[in-house]
Amino acid sequence: MKNKNKGNTEWTVEKNNELLEYLFEVMPNKSRSTVKGMLKRGQVTINGKPTTQFDECLKKGDVVTLRDRAASPDVKMKGIEIVYEDDDIIAIEKSHGLLTMGSKLEKKATAFRMLMDYVQSIRPNNRIFIVHRLDRDTSGVMIFAKSRVVQQKLQNNWKDIVSERTYIALVEGQVKEDGTITSWLKEDKTFKMHSSPKDNGGQKAITHYQVMRKNRRFSLLKVNLETGRKNQIRVHMETIGHPIVGDKKYGSTTKPINRLGLHASVIEFKHPTSGKSLRFESKPPSSFTRGFK
Repeated sequence: MKNKNKGNTEWTVEKNNELLEYLFEVMPNKSRSTVKGMLKRGQVTINGKPTTQFDECLKKGDVVTLRDRAASPDVKMKGIEIVYEDDDIIAIEKSHGLLTMGSKLEKKATAFRMLMDYVQSIRPNNRIFIVHRLDRDTSGVMIFAKSRVVQQKLQNNWKDIVSERTYIALVEGQVKEDGTITSWLKEDKTFKMHSSPKDNGGQKAITHYQVMRKNRRFSLLKVNLETGRKNQIRVHMETIGHPIVGDKKYGSTTKPINRLGLHASVIEFKHPTSGKSLRFESKPPSSFTRGFK
C-alpha cells in the first residue's frame, strides 16, 4: 500500500521481506543503483526511524517511508531547493538575494553553508564543494560536488562536460534582433568588470542571445554562455546598451520587478562519474513576463 505525505512516499508492508529487496519491488521504475543511493543517504525510514541497513528485516504492517531529503527536519534551507542528489553531486534551485558562498559580511546565510549543514546532518564527515557560482541577486539552477575529486573533474573539464548553460534576462529597451557579443573582461579595484572589444589582458568572453519577447520599454532574452566569466551577462548587456533591469552596477536606471532580472534557467552536463547526460531546468519568475502581452 502506497501513499504520499508532505513530499514523502510511504508504503505499508504486506509480507515479511528484506528492506533492499522490498524497495526494489515498490520502486520498479528506478535503477538499482538509484535505490541503493537513497538508502545509503539515509532517506529511508522504517516506522519513523532512519536506517541505512540493506538487510533490515521488514514485518507485515511496518511502514516504510522514502523522504524527499535525507537531512533532519531541523536543518533549515531557506532560499534553496534540492532538485537532484546522488553520491557525487547536488543540484539546487537558488533564490535571488542568497549568496553562493560566504563573504566578509555574511558567512552563514549562504547556499554553501546550508548545504554543508544538510549533508553533515546525515553524516558528520560529509562535505560539499563549490563547482560554479551565481551572483547573489541571480536566481536559478546550479550544482555542487560532494568530493574534491568530483569538483576537480567538473571544473577541469567544464567546457567538455557542460553542453548548455541558459539564462533568462529581462533587459531595458527594445532589443532589435538576436546577436553574439565577444569581448575581453577585466576587473578593476572596485571589483567591477569592464568590457573591451580588443584584448586588454583580460579574459575572453562570448555571449549569445535571442529575443523572446519585447515591447517599447523592455526585452526578454534567452542568453547562452560560451564562456563563464564573472558578471559576464551583466556587463555584456550594458555593452550593447540594454542593461539588465535592477542592475544599477552595470547601467540600469529601472527596477520594475524589485530585483535583478537574471535567472539561470538551464544547466545540462555529463555526470562526472557515470557519464550520463543530466539536464536541470527552472522556469523564470512570473514577474519576468508580467509586462508582456
